[in-house]
Amino acid sequence: MNATAGAATPELTDSPYAWWRLAVSMLLSTIGGVGMWSVVVVLPAMQSEFGVERGAASLPYTLTMFGFAAGGVLFGQIADRVGVTLPVILSTLALGAGYIAVGYAPSLWLVAVAQGALIGVGCSATFAPLMADISHWFVKRRGIAVALAASGNYLAGTIWPPVVQHFTAMAGWRATYIGIGIFCVVTMLPLSLLLRRRIETKQSDASRVAAAARQASLPFSPTTLQVLLLIAGLACCVAMSMPQVHIVAYCGDLGYGVARGADMLSLMLGFGIISRVASGFIADRIGGVGTLLIGSVLQGVALFLYLFFDGLMSLYVISALFGLFQGGIVPSYAVIIREYFPPQQASTRIGLVIMMTILGMALGGWLSGVIFDLTGSYQIAFLNGLFWNLLNVAITIWLLMRSRQRPRVLQPA
Repeated sequence: MNATAGAATPELTDSPYAWWRLAVSMLLSTIGGVGMWSVVVVLPAMQSEFGVERGAASLPYTLTMFGFAAGGVLFGQIADRVGVTLPVILSTLALGAGYIAVGYAPSLWLVAVAQGALIGVGCSATFAPLMADISHWFVKRRGIAVALAASGNYLAGTIWPPVVQHFTAMAGWRATYIGIGIFCVVTMLPLSLLLRRRIETKQSDASRVAAAARQASLPFSPTTLQVLLLIAGLACCVAMSMPQVHIVAYCGDLGYGVARGADMLSLMLGFGIISRVASGFIADRIGGVGTLLIGSVLQGVALFLYLFFDGLMSLYVISALFGLFQGGIVPSYAVIIREYFPPQQASTRIGLVIMMTILGMALGGWLSGVIFDLTGSYQIAFLNGLFWNLLNVAITIWLLMRSRQRPRVLQPA
């Protein structure tokens, strides 16, 4: 098998090579995903060093999410044209430069700019573009393949927070950032070259016919579906951001220490991996919209529990439940897009939805910090998350009800 160039044949879908490519994609996503989680862990240290309030200290995370959102769309468009290898190479170089730049930044504003323009943009290519790419290599097991590709990001959230916390306590957050930048470049560049092979079956006449049949089955226009998915993605991740962005600081405020908060974040994302894998199996059976609804409802349940329990053991349990409940939400959007839109548009359309989910994380992370500064408590921030989660549930229920008005055509793409 020539794994370096040339068009892949239809027989390669769901093949051993496809599973090997999935493994490489997961590893890249796990390493590059550090860009989303490291700033959460060092937030208290940055706040202390620069002497700012919690809302201002959350700014680097917010700009990281903005950069991640914009980078996902940009790299998605590039991947649709030339394949996923170039976007991953560019993202690797941006990550390396960004972490080193933040390590030497003399002010919070320069930290925030480097986090957004380099680290946020850099880590974006290791999420949505890799999910879209792997979706072309699977037909029968597309749901589980996309879910596993998305799990790399949560593996990063499980592995990296304790590592970053350890080295921050030992050597300081600046030295830790510089080390992360060097590690990303050394490991990710060789891995990116393993994804040079492209699959061309997504551009075949059969794929175009299948896409047309799926769109004809929609009881609403493709534009309506895309817009609703964008709004739903924003809403669910505003809700999701409260525990994920502020659990470390929340534990510090309660007197449990930031190390306990980092452990809870790791636990949350570890159980999120289980949720993402399970959601893949579910999506292969009931479709992406139904899977999205299940995850959104359960996420709301976990957010509700945070309102009433703040003991150390309770927070560990609820954080594990939160990860277990919400981990399958984001991959569901990718499955929905691959069910209803032409495969040639996959990376761009998935990138747009992921952009809105990341903007939701950015908005929610910032809002929670501001609400804390205004009220001195995270209770109102949890209520704010519940409101946004209800909006996501409402949209998903509407989509599910409308999609059942006509039979949905499911054909390989």
